[in-house]
Amino acid sequence: MLTLDKIYHARHVLKQVIRETEVIKAPKINPKANVYLKTENLQITGSFKVRGAYYKISQLSDEEKAHGVIACSAGNHAQGVALAATKNGIKSIICLPDGAPISKVEATKGYGAEVCLVEGVYDDAYNRAIQLRDEKGYTFIHPFDDENVIAGQGTIGLELIDQLPELDAVVVPVGGGGLISGVAFALKSLKPDIKIYGVQASGAPSMVESLAENKIKCLDSVATIADGIKVKEPGEHTFEFCKKYVDEIVTVTDDEVSSAILALIEQHKLIAEGAGAVSVAAVMFDKIPVEGKNVVCLVSGGNIDVTILSRVIKRGLLKSGRSDTLTIQLEDKPGQLKGVSEILANLGGNVVSIHHERASEDSDITDCLLRIVLETRNFEHIATIRQALTEAGFNIVNK
Repeated sequence: MLTLDKIYHARHVLKQVIRETEVIKAPKINPKANVYLKTENLQITGSFKVRGAYYKISQLSDEEKAHGVIACSAGNHAQGVALAATKNGIKSIICLPDGAPISKVEATKGYGAEVCLVEGVYDDAYNRAIQLRDEKGYTFIHPFDDENVIAGQGTIGLELIDQLPELDAVVVPVGGGGLISGVAFALKSLKPDIKIYGVQASGAPSMVESLAENKIKCLDSVATIADGIKVKEPGEHTFEFCKKYVDEIVTVTDDEVSSAILALIEQHKLIAEGAGAVSVAAVMFDKIPVEGKNVVCLVSGGNIDVTILSRVIKRGLLKSGRSDTLTIQLEDKPGQLKGVSEILANLGGNVVSIHHERASEDSDITDCLLRIVLETRNFEHIATIRQALTEAGFNIVNK
């Protein structure tokens, strides 16, 4: 049974191991609310997952520890289990989906675990881990559907009450549901009127659909840049906790997540992975009613692969009107490029790249195409530039 006493015990056990992460104010995320960030992306291992993993392993019997532990993960739980096992002198084997970011795979090895890459997504890694558990006798450490793991994650709720007693709402990323189950149980037990909102990626809405149909549902496929919450099926325990303690779960798109990652970098100098930024995206894009409230976005992890980060930033720039690509059909005669350049310079558009193409099957033989990538301030700035070019007689092909 999950109890408040167990969560307090978890806090005691974790005190010498984890960091009590800071809550920082984030006024620009949504000016209509008093927004704060719980920075679990700055936790040791770069994610909240170490809380549940360490507490679970600390509660194993000597016999279970002697068998070694096995886990499956999209990356963050893997690192938490690896660190916890190594600190306790226990062998650990981690099954990861083969698409997991390289940074997470290497970090897991760095914490002392043996890594087994499995073709597919999280659920395929889970099936392989269970198979190895049965074959070799390892002790399985579930990433979310275990009450000791949930108790460990619930310690975040205890910290939030201490750090921000006037808290009205907490927004929590949801994959399998372990994090929100622990946080919601702790907070609702201490302050029943607090609102708990969950956020899933629109490409992996397993808990949303399960709650809507009032039964656990396994999705056929999942697709999102938020790999940490790319889960096909919620847990039995977590499904029940979410039904009982969570007020609402919403979804955000990958474009919205990209914008949130960009906002965290620019405004707060924080690196968040996709799963960690979904809570911020939900508040940024008004997916939940937070106007006038003291609301905490739980930034659950920061383990994003650098190559993915560069692509996410590019998407975030496009989504927030910070970048635009113009394709202009020009008459192939001297002075045309100068005319375009003068308008862009006068309106403060910064040219990032330019491509001039004379032959195009869709244009007249005397025309050419000019493709320009611009840095812009916002969507209003883009509209102003496009309008000025059109009024000057230039034909913008891509609207």
